[in-house]
Amino acid sequence: MKSTFNHDNWQQALIETNLLIIGFNAWNGYLKTGRGVVVCSTNSPLLDRLGETFKTHFVPRPRLAAFLNAWLATPDTVILQGHRMNGHILEAVDSYNPERDVILFLESGTRVSFFYLKNLPITPPESYQRVRQAWSEFQLPTNYQHRTKI
Repeated sequence: MKSTFNHDNWQQALIETNLLIIGFNAWNGYLKTGRGVVVCSTNSPLLDRLGETFKTHFVPRPRLAAFLNAWLATPDTVILQGHRMNGHILEAVDSYNPERDVILFLESGTRVSFFYLKNLPITPPESYQRVRQAWSEFQLPTNYQHRTKI
């Protein structure tokens, strides 16, 4: 029996599994710099006892055209300012609702996929609050002193 890899199902599963952190990055980036895109790279994942983690960062709108040109500048794929796809991406970033939606680039090998995630089940502000709350639960108080028994 021949097994086939369905790239679209894999991407959907990755987005569903990581929706909280994608939303967190989207809202955190928006609060700091305004509109932009979340970039998640599955190239060089890190493995630890908690599982697999991926590099994720936020690219603000003012840097997006230059980022696209540099990031996608391979001999066969260059998105230029006047190119239709570049215009579509920039238009999506200019018009999405940051309180409900996320613009996501998912890099996997030499392939880059563009996702416009609309009306998410957990909004970016809710994701941000949940992640911040989880972090605060595991932070040591500032006056905490570690003592080691001898």
